[in-house]
Amino acid sequence: MVSSVPNHAARRLASKRDDTHCYSQRMSVELRPLTHADAQAHCLGEDEETVRWLSGGYNTVEGTRAYFDILADNARTGQGKRGFGIWHDGRLAGYIDFDPSNSDGLEADDVNISYSVHPWARGHGVAPAAVRVLCQQLREQNVGRRVAIRCEPENAASNRVAEKCGFHFVRQIDSTTDTHADGAPVVFNLYLLDLSTT
Repeated sequence: MVSSVPNHAARRLASKRDDTHCYSQRMSVELRPLTHADAQAHCLGEDEETVRWLSGGYNTVEGTRAYFDILADNARTGQGKRGFGIWHDGRLAGYIDFDPSNSDGLEADDVNISYSVHPWARGHGVAPAAVRVLCQQLREQNVGRRVAIRCEPENAASNRVAEKCGFHFVRQIDSTTDTHADGAPVVFNLYLLDLSTT
């Protein structure tokens, strides 16, 4: 299992280290800011499921480094999407981000999160553990009132993650920003978690 038996020390979020945040809830899953050195491993972790449900296409190492630079700039300014690598067993196991500026189907103070797990790490609880870590960090930093997961109904794995993490299904929404190849809007299941009551 990815998540070890929790204890008070293991569940604490790590403090600031070398001016970057390393968030750790259970010792086997850690979130860290992504750097240029992580770009190749990030790209190697992409597969058809990653492309279908998250990225929309395979990325190059050069393009991924440029994207990581944008995330770093956003972190410095405290605006826009902020993303992290998910580490498990000393390896980059996936990606997770939060975006307070995403308003597609959401209300003010809702914070959208997205995530993907590399094929080798799937099926072991990595995604739920990472989501819990990120939600705890958002709660402690008072970022938003509710956390939102928007996933397509056919994405069974992502729907299960939302349910495992205590999110409540609210409704289906027609996206105003995401479309299929034929131009039809993407339909998302919307799950919400109220940070004030968890």
